[in-house]
Amino acid sequence: MPAEGHGHGHFHEVNFDPTASEPDHYDAAPSAGRAYRIGIGGPVGSGKTALTAALCRALGDEINLAVVTNDIYTTEDADFLRRAGVLDPERIEAVQTGACPHTAIRDDITANLDAVERLEEKFPGLDLVIIESGGDNLTAVFSRGLADSQIFVVDVAGGDKVPRKGGPGVTTADLLVINKTDIAHLVGADMAVMTSDAHRMRGELPVITQSLVDTPDAPEVAGWVRSLL
Repeated sequence: MPAEGHGHGHFHEVNFDPTASEPDHYDAAPSAGRAYRIGIGGPVGSGKTALTAALCRALGDEINLAVVTNDIYTTEDADFLRRAGVLDPERIEAVQTGACPHTAIRDDITANLDAVERLEEKFPGLDLVIIESGGDNLTAVFSRGLADSQIFVVDVAGGDKVPRKGGPGVTTADLLVINKTDIAHLVGADMAVMTSDAHRMRGELPVITQSLVDTPDAPEVAGWVRSLL
């Protein structure tokens, strides 16, 4: 069976089934009385942190929100968001997973749930917590015990073949975002092929193509988030 690279130094076996994933050991969490939780996942460098920052800029003045970031060994993504000034720094919690990012968003979600609970205690009445995964591969999805909805981000630099490679990130996430469309012509990615393949792999599930260079506040994704709330 072929191995899929994680981008963090080693490889894992992946199943040929494009929707296959490790089992979710957690039931969907009751939503009453707590913030809605949206998970943002995707490969290394696809633009997850930039999208998180864009959503904070777009929604921060109208929605009571906070962010949890995941990195393996550092607090790099949280530090980026704090430096960018997109939220009160106290509204950003960093989780260091110490292992593959999927371990903390799917296999043992305790550290992320603890971070969310700290934010909810600190900021009563939170409407939304965005949980950004560290960079992982196409099989990495959030447990439904952690995220109520999931956004999966890929970018054109990986080539227009990425959507048709499938994997549960592409095929089952509630929203697929194809990022960095402004550089498609530089890397030889055919956006028509990429978009068509994404819709074919996902059926009725939505796909958004975007460039944060052209639309820094990610208006389509922000609108999708508003629709959930």
